[in-house]
Amino acid sequence: MKLRRRIKMEKVLSSIDFAPLIDVVFLLLIFFMLTSSFIFQPGIKVNLPRAITSEALSEKNIIITITAENLIYMDGKLVTINELSSRLKNIAGFKRSILIKADEKASLGRVVKIWDICRQEGISKVNIATSQTSD
Repeated sequence: MKLRRRIKMEKVLSSIDFAPLIDVVFLLLIFFMLTSSFIFQPGIKVNLPRAITSEALSEKNIIITITAENLIYMDGKLVTINELSSRLKNIAGFKRSILIKADEKASLGRVVKIWDICRQEGISKVNIATSQTSD
């Protein structure tokens, strides 16, 4: 009798059905795919000019971006020159620094105009973003 039990046990263990296991794995995969959130943040395409002497900044800056089409963005939001001036008036009292990210093809006159607006509003810390050369 003991011999028969061993044979029956071996038969039961050798015939494990993997279909329910695969079903559970697929259900878990679908659950995690549906519950995970993918956050896509829109960006502004800017090709920064290259500079050999550029340095990394450690403090948090207010970012003003100028695209190749001379559009102005302040912290990712499209603004006009007048809106930029009024926003910079509000920021001037907090002694925050400004980082200007201007595309290589952006008008130099536009960059200088924004720099002048920053200085008129009392912001003395104005930086221009560049990318470091790979040389």
